[in-house]
Amino acid sequence: MSFFEKLKAGLAKTKSSFDEKINNVFKNFRKVDEELLEELEEALILSDVGFETTNKIIEKLRDKIKLNKIEDSDEVKKALCEIISEILKQNESGLKLETKPSVILVIGVNGAGKTTSIGKMSANFKAEGKKVLVAAADTFRAAAIEQLEVWTERAGVDILKKPEGADPASVAFDACKKAKEENYDIVIIDTAGRLHTKKNLMDELGKIERTIKKELPDASEEILIVLDGTSGQNAMIQAKEFSDVTTITGIVLTKLDGTAKGGVVISICSELNVPVKYIGVGEKIDDLQVFNAEDFAKALLDN
Repeated sequence: MSFFEKLKAGLAKTKSSFDEKINNVFKNFRKVDEELLEELEEALILSDVGFETTNKIIEKLRDKIKLNKIEDSDEVKKALCEIISEILKQNESGLKLETKPSVILVIGVNGAGKTTSIGKMSANFKAEGKKVLVAAADTFRAAAIEQLEVWTERAGVDILKKPEGADPASVAFDACKKAKEENYDIVIIDTAGRLHTKKNLMDELGKIERTIKKELPDASEEILIVLDGTSGQNAMIQAKEFSDVTTITGIVLTKLDGTAKGGVVISICSELNVPVKYIGVGEKIDDLQVFNAEDFAKALLDN
């Protein structure tokens, strides 16, 4: 199965839900008028596109209809697809890992798929011939370290860990030092999913980031937040909360194969101004794919 076929299969639930809602609107309308736009607006919101992004889409669609004098509902649907594709493409950006070593700091709430995403990312890099070190800096939960061990073993990459309760910044420091001394290409640092307060979270992430800058001042650094695609608009809320405490450079959206709420990708691309870098469309180790806006739009919107 090709990457695109796997993506299409992984988005089947979202596409089915999206198509059903949108097509039902067009099925019931022959006339292009304000009522059609109102029904489309409701369908998009119900598809987890979100209020703000939906309003933006409908306004652009209204302008296109007026400018191009569109009177056919099929042409309206075509214009809608074009607008959504443009939104998905506006912040598209690959990982910037230009130094050796480069650093990827992974953040996100527990249960979003952070550990499995690190494992799958590691496997991707290993398959590209990269030497990868994973740092288990979520030292607040013994289970987090154990899960990471399982995934790094499966991916065939190295792990650096300390006992539960150790200082996360010291784990990051040792990992950066080891990566520099032993010629690793990439060091991936796991972090705690949630601390007691936003201040604690800010302090911990700040400490880890300062440690990275001190030990690897010239290294390329990506700060990726892992979001659960099944949580729909809650994923947006999580991203906004984390962006209050750190600068997010990219998003990893997981579990898209198990949800009809993949429309949230559209609002993430529209509202956060942060590129989606990876999407998860299955349980297997090779089911984390580099996000390609054109392929995603095609898999979601093509008939």
